[in-house]
Amino acid sequence: MEGLIGKKIGMTSIHTEDGKNIACTVVEAGPCVVTQVKTEDTDKYNALQLGFDEAKVEGRNATTKPLKGHFAKAGTTPKREVVEFRDFEIEKSLGDTITVEDVFAEGDVVSVVGKSKGKGFQGVVKRHKFRGVGDATHGQHNRLRAPGSIGAASYPARVFKGMRMAGRMGGKRVKTQNLRILKIYPEKNLILISGAVPGHKGGYVIVEK
Repeated sequence: MEGLIGKKIGMTSIHTEDGKNIACTVVEAGPCVVTQVKTEDTDKYNALQLGFDEAKVEGRNATTKPLKGHFAKAGTTPKREVVEFRDFEIEKSLGDTITVEDVFAEGDVVSVVGKSKGKGFQGVVKRHKFRGVGDATHGQHNRLRAPGSIGAASYPARVFKGMRMAGRMGGKRVKTQNLRILKIYPEKNLILISGAVPGHKGGYVIVEK
């Protein structure tokens, strides 16, 4: 599985030759540095560990000493985001740089992994698409967005796990599949991907081929 780490820049739209206007997401993909090479002999599987975006070296939230040594072994500066890609078909060595042109081409179908936007604590209508009580004419002045009964009584005297109730929404790992690369700007490390991808502007994403 080949791929790159990137950063979501925002959304725009482009016009195709047949006059269609397609919404797309702009992603700054790479360049990524190979920070570790795993092989069958040493790790029982083949993979490349890639690093992306400069991390702080000193001060608050700076890179720890063990990680500094890990990146120094690859001959690069500390990186903020590190992701492992198994069975990378491109032959690369420790410290090599992988760019957009090395992995992707216009027209490729990709999957994008990101962390969805956090919505905070939400009720069942927003979180689980409940309709609430549709009729407010029978004295139910405050039940329009309520979850209703959850079924528990003296037995089982508890709430089953996974019950659809109010709670924190968003902020989870999400993968969007079957997106197409519409345009590549290699000089700026930018790719335009059809449709929307998970996450907020400036959030890290993983683009998989």
